[in-house]
Amino acid sequence: MRPILAGWTLVAYIGAPLAAQTTDPNDLSSRVVILRTAHGVPHIRADDLKAFGYGLAWIQLEDYGPMVAMGILRSRGGMARVFGRDSIEDDFFALPRRAQAQTSYYRLDQATRDVYEGFAAGVNRYVALHREAFVPGFPADFSGYDVATRDVEPPSVAVARRFVARLTGAGPRPAAPGQGEGAEPDPNEGSNAWALAPSRTKSHHAILLRNPHLAWDAGYYEAHATVPGVLDFYGDFRIGGPFAVIGGFNRDLGWSTTNNSSPSDAIYALDVVPGATDQVLLDGAVAPLVRETVTAEYRNGPGFSAETREYWQSPIGPVIARTGGKAYVLRSAGEGEFRGGEQFLRMMRATSLAEWKTAMRMNARTTSNFTYADRAGNIFYVWNAALPDFPHPFAGDSVALPVSRTAEVWTRYVPWDSLPHLLNPKGGYLHNENDPPHFTNLLEPMDPARLPVTVPPPSLSLRSQMALQLLTTAPKNLTLEDVVRLKHNYHMLLADRVKADLLAAVRSAADTALSAAADILARWDNSAAPDSRGGVLFEAWWRRYLQAGGRGVTPYAVPWTTDDPVRTPRGLADPARAVTAFRGAIGQVRQKYGGLDVAWGEVHRVRVGGKDVPVGGCGGDLGCFRVLGFQEDPDGKLSARFGDGWILAVEFGAVPRALSVLAYGESQLPGSPWNGDQGEMFARGELKPVAFLAKDVDATVVKRYRPGQAP
Repeated sequence: MRPILAGWTLVAYIGAPLAAQTTDPNDLSSRVVILRTAHGVPHIRADDLKAFGYGLAWIQLEDYGPMVAMGILRSRGGMARVFGRDSIEDDFFALPRRAQAQTSYYRLDQATRDVYEGFAAGVNRYVALHREAFVPGFPADFSGYDVATRDVEPPSVAVARRFVARLTGAGPRPAAPGQGEGAEPDPNEGSNAWALAPSRTKSHHAILLRNPHLAWDAGYYEAHATVPGVLDFYGDFRIGGPFAVIGGFNRDLGWSTTNNSSPSDAIYALDVVPGATDQVLLDGAVAPLVRETVTAEYRNGPGFSAETREYWQSPIGPVIARTGGKAYVLRSAGEGEFRGGEQFLRMMRATSLAEWKTAMRMNARTTSNFTYADRAGNIFYVWNAALPDFPHPFAGDSVALPVSRTAEVWTRYVPWDSLPHLLNPKGGYLHNENDPPHFTNLLEPMDPARLPVTVPPPSLSLRSQMALQLLTTAPKNLTLEDVVRLKHNYHMLLADRVKADLLAAVRSAADTALSAAADILARWDNSAAPDSRGGVLFEAWWRRYLQAGGRGVTPYAVPWTTDDPVRTPRGLADPARAVTAFRGAIGQVRQKYGGLDVAWGEVHRVRVGGKDVPVGGCGGDLGCFRVLGFQEDPDGKLSARFGDGWILAVEFGAVPRALSVLAYGESQLPGSPWNGDQGEMFARGELKPVAFLAKDVDATVVKRYRPGQAP
């Protein structure tokens, strides 16, 4: 059995006294200390929340460099003033959101404002002390408004642009203010989350697993924040700000997030007023379209110039097109929401399920499934969304709904407590791998008729089915280490569903050129383990089989069905096409790798921080729970670039006990000892012990300092 825990490797402990503290109460560096434990994990000990924000900004800049400050510059709409007119599009996106942040700032609670202002101060201090790392003229006067802007929700530019392209037959148009770039997600990106009740664990304590699957440059950042009597939270922050999508735990509870897809937008068509300019008909009256202007400044040699653009607002949302006697308006759920940081801070400070739910009812985090566990033994799941209560069928971005009255427009959200959720279900487990909520627990499936009508219909991916197979066949008395072993299971569920049909089709073809390759697949253990042989050939075949079928053509003999949700899909719809694809895959694999029985780990690698090691795992569409996505390198090998990377497992006893790994490391800077230093550990399926108690942090600290003070 492979070991789970990686041993501590302590590097030079810096035990010299800290720099003398200043007595200036405005000097935040004197109110926070950073303790780095093994692999550079930062533990922020701050006197107050403002000092915590300061310390968080400082360590992010230490580990990721100027890109952190660049993000704040972009959020305040100042890119063109530093870099010239080529950067002005970013500013037209940012400036309206920055104005919204400024006007809404006083409505945030003081605790949240303290974190924002401390973060801004940390960025300013770092820039001031590291001028050589920044371009000339880079500002060091950021404010809490600038940091808070990152948490202001824009309407969806992707929806608007797709609709306008369909409407006009032309290319995408410039985004309206407050709209950012949108992109279709990779089907293999997503996340895994589990919660196990005390009835399923050996310790009789709840266990939570957090396992996001995003690109390895998505900025997940492991850290621990402590403010005496106020905050003691361990988990992941996202590089660029104090509050993005946060998961982790405190002494009493924790949560994980997984992406979901909630219907959040509607496009409405209003009639223009005949013979009038910039007016529409609404509720039997004339309503003006309001012109708004945004002016952005840009560097012009030694001076500055300015450019102004106009946008239009209707009473129900921004105007995205006007043609054919209509004004087309986008109404987006969450647009202008600015309290996301406040909600996460309240969640981080909650001490019970009731307090955590109270924070969630703010509904300021407008998407994501949340999977929860706590010290009291509760496990809980909610398909979270700012979900419009549509008074009409949901039309997406393909149809504009003609409206003449406000009553025909959505104006309120489905109450948070009416969203799909499960508390302490039968079987003692919850899971989500980005599918809709219906089969979060097989013993208590959710009836679509009892859910809001716009919740997406049931589906259950192969990755989710693999998770359920692991959970429902595992022993009841799982340890934290057992959960980690299950997490690193390499099985490829797709092979269970279609390999037998493939082999039967190949054997029936009676082609001796195929028989040796078929023998390799017959011996293969249906896994993507590093030393497994046959998986490379199988995946090459499957990709060719899918491509030959074309978009929209089902590859399976039996498609997925709600009547048999964990045993479908299965079989091959087109055995002849499968044989043709197999013949092509043989030539492809032999040419690229010199043989058909190449080991999975010989091809699939972790290459970070100068390391180059074999790794197991595959795409979620192949049915792996250990999800990895790869890019092809010049030597033909495939290096991991998204999927599993940040893994956190925590058991909620009297004191939480946790294990973690961040595959790409705490730092992205070349030359940092923490750039990729966890890659080999990750590739072996190992996690490191988390130091949460102060005594454990102190016992394993490798570096201690006050950020912004001279050593």
